Amino acid sequence: MSFWDIVWFIVLGLLLVVYLMLLFSIIADLFRDHELSGWLKALWVFCLIVFPFVTASIYVVTRGSSMAGRSAAAALKRREDEADYIRRVARGDATDPMAEARNLLDDGVITEEEFARIQRRTLG
Repeated sequence: MSFWDIVWFIVLGLLLVVYLMLLFSIIADLFRDHELSGWLKALWVFCLIVFPFVTASIYVVTRGSSMAGRSAAAALKRREDEADYIRRVARGDATDPMAEARNLLDDGVITEEEFARIQRRTLG
């Protein structure tokens, strides 16, 4: 193998990786889109398998801007879900268990004695 054969092999390998990344991002976008019917999604996937380069090019040209919007919306939702989870799990304040215990007492789930025990344990 000559030097240029190796360079050509590396370039083709990189192009294959780029195409596979594009293919998987198109498929992920198809299943993320709730406005598109199931039959149209199946048709896009079928065309991606039969005519991969043409279909990928058409998809990016026709649905590229909405693809970016759906991706940004999904990232924002993930970020909000993560922030909500962190807020729920990370309890840095002693008043949070007290507020939760007060809600349980108001709902009738725990008694006054249990509330007093939680209050003593929380406040030290």
